[in-house]
Amino acid sequence: MKLSVLERIQLLGLLPKEGDHFTLKILRQLKESLSFSEAEHKVLQFKNGGEKYKDDKGREQIVPEGQIRWIKEADKDVQIGERATDIITEIFKKLNDQKKLPEQMFDLYEKFIEVK
Repeated sequence: MKLSVLERIQLLGLLPKEGDHFTLKILRQLKESLSFSEAEHKVLQFKNGGEKYKDDKGREQIVPEGQIRWIKEADKDVQIGERATDIITEIFKKLNDQKKLPEQMFDLYEKFIEVK
């Protein structure tokens, strides 16, 4: 599945931190697939909240707290297995049922949930 930088970051933040041994093993593999390599870090030049960067016009800016910036978009084809897909789908269904689905995850939600 092709995922943008933002979608990868969103999924990493969405995945559960607890579960049974089998689930945790699947989640570990998925997190490694979603994570960013050193080469990607060099290209994307991530900046975290409080760090300085130069905008398109060469002006120095500071990334707002709680945010991440990167300089270019780069999709990655991430292999997501059946069980990992089930875990993600369950999370999205639960968020949707509780009416707690964040607006910024709308497109990602639709990649995992068939909307009719």
